Amino acid sequence: MPGVRKLDLISHGVTEASRAARFPADEPLTPAGRAMLADRTVEPPAGARIVAGPERRTRETARLLGLDAAPLSRLRDLDAGAWRGTDPGLLPPEEVGRWLTDPRYRGHGGESVLDLLDRVRGWLDEPAAGAAPHTIAVTHPAVIRAVLVVALAAAPESFWRFDVAPGARVRLHHRTAWTLRLN
Repeated sequence: MPGVRKLDLISHGVTEASRAARFPADEPLTPAGRAMLADRTVEPPAGARIVAGPERRTRETARLLGLDAAPLSRLRDLDAGAWRGTDPGLLPPEEVGRWLTDPRYRGHGGESVLDLLDRVRGWLDEPAAGAAPHTIAVTHPAVIRAVLVVALAAAPESFWRFDVAPGARVRLHHRTAWTLRLN
């Protein structure tokens, strides 16, 4: 069908921060994270645009998948500000609770969920209208959540309702609007 665009989103592999449920910094994949990707090579179709978040964990994941991805700033992780690298259990519970329930919250000095949704909304125009019929993006669980919220026109409060595992893959199609494709 002419005009159909495909977008494959791939979540980065396991890092020490994701394993320990800490706010991420710019850490590499763990040995287990690298091993889980060892047999998951991705064969991109001809003419596909391949991009990744600029962080080490996304670029490393792309390499392990056999993808030569261009780093793209708009696919960077949700900025947790002063909380980067911190165990949420060491933070005031009321602040973490607000972060998880109020999409406007940015008391940590980083981005709010609404900021991320706006960034992703702007980026989604590129694969929808770009020259490449297929885009593969290696990115972060938060970015994938944001894409799903935007693509499905869901309420921003639903952001935390999507559980995106390390190495997860999500496919969307665009005809006149984005649709989620489940295999």
